[in-house]
Amino acid sequence: MSYQLTLEPLGTTIDVEEGQTVLDAALRSGLYIPHACGHGLCGTCKIQVTEGEVDLGPANPFALMDMERDDGMALACCATLLSDVTVEADMEDEPDAQVIPVRDFAATVVRIDRLTPTIKALHLRLHEPIRYQAGQYVQVQIPGVEGGRAFSIANAPGPDGLSSEIELNVRLVPGGAGTTWLHQSLKEGDRVQLAGPYGRFFVRRSAAMPMVFMAGGSGLSSPRAMILELLANGSSEPITLVYGQRSSEELYYDAEFRALAEQHPHFTYVPALSEVGEDHDWSGARGFVHEAAQAHFKGSFAGHKAYLCGPPPMIEACIGTLMQGRLFERDIYTEKFLSAADAQSARSPLFKRV
Repeated sequence: MSYQLTLEPLGTTIDVEEGQTVLDAALRSGLYIPHACGHGLCGTCKIQVTEGEVDLGPANPFALMDMERDDGMALACCATLLSDVTVEADMEDEPDAQVIPVRDFAATVVRIDRLTPTIKALHLRLHEPIRYQAGQYVQVQIPGVEGGRAFSIANAPGPDGLSSEIELNVRLVPGGAGTTWLHQSLKEGDRVQLAGPYGRFFVRRSAAMPMVFMAGGSGLSSPRAMILELLANGSSEPITLVYGQRSSEELYYDAEFRALAEQHPHFTYVPALSEVGEDHDWSGARGFVHEAAQAHFKGSFAGHKAYLCGPPPMIEACIGTLMQGRLFERDIYTEKFLSAADAQSARSPLFKRV
């Protein structure tokens, strides 16, 4: 049995299967509703039900308060249809966004590389090519882990937007069931199931503005794919990557980015280490990502597009630094790595997107 869902302000109507969430149905139709955690914890995907009836599902009472429920609000990631329904969602028209429906894929692990003591690169060959925009991510199904885990695609798609092989960079999270299985149990030759592409993190090429990418930890995956695609496609705008790790042994793909900076005069690479002693043989920037960026740009970021990817504390520090340097919300794009604890934290009421 299926129902019809009308999404305003687009006026688009799609079919929704029984038990399928509003968010999943929209994404699989190529329609983007802003979301983050995907599990009813953060409230990012809040929608207004204007006609029909929905089951609110396991929406966290802090993400969807009683007064909001009484007013007909719901979380798209939890809500399922009980009738034909019309909802209003915060859906923006992005000129650089491609309409790519989310699909399910089977893949085989063809190679596993140890990038750092805590990060592995999983190279997956898909049984059919996936279309995606550099910067997007996939959800990998993991035994015993409900909903799977999200990982950004670390390689750029081909010139046709397709790729038959994708790379995922996985950091081992202490006590994390998903990353522990991927690090300790997954072997070359194993098969995995995944879905994608997800996310609204991609380069706004139509703006034709200088770009600064700021990444920390395993948050390098999306910026790497975006930068590789820009350079391969002959982008002429200045590109700067500010990338931070704690120590030099965690600074993966360092040699690759140094080589790219040598090959492309308009690409600048700024690596930074936050936990390195004064006597350590390191000639690069010292401190956190936002500090290295502030020093490199001498405190002024006006006229740039900024793309931030990493853990929430890094993202928040970078946003503050960028805004102090005269860059505002309309030119800042983020991809946060949210844990369950992060997802339950309150979002700032001041900002719509970041």
